[in-house]
Amino acid sequence: MKPDYEYGDEVRLIRNIRNDGTYPGAELGELLMKRGAVGCVYDVGTYLQDQLIYRVHFLDEGVTVGCRTEELLPADAPWIPNQFEFREVVLSTVAMRSGGEQVVAPGDVGEVVKVIREDDQILYHARFNGYTFMVPEAALEAAPEGTKRAAPVLVNGLHAGGKV
Repeated sequence: MKPDYEYGDEVRLIRNIRNDGTYPGAELGELLMKRGAVGCVYDVGTYLQDQLIYRVHFLDEGVTVGCRTEELLPADAPWIPNQFEFREVVLSTVAMRSGGEQVVAPGDVGEVVKVIREDDQILYHARFNGYTFMVPEAALEAAPEGTKRAAPVLVNGLHAGGKV
């Protein structure tokens, strides 16, 4: 296994890094570093003899975390920051339809399910009124502080759902 990055290389995180139980002093699942952060590789090791792990120091945050190759990109590579994160409460800025029927109105409360990077744009899987849609960032806006997630839509006691 030859590493993609060496000691001293500047890299950017392309995924949020959460504690998998190996980061002392942090709760399991706690966010350690947000995607987009730039750090410097200062060690390369292996995990279970088949995965390269880069120890990356993020100077601005004063944090060092272990990262896998697929979580990193050279710091000078093109990067578009995303506005929203997984589980963030958002509002729709557009009407959305499923099966020809409008199921989401502008201003409806939803939740980000996934952040997707495609070429030069950010897309999101966002859940509104029991339906999941793939939407561009322009179709969402930040919900006011304290806005609660919408309750799931139930039909005959079952979750209603749409397809992505």
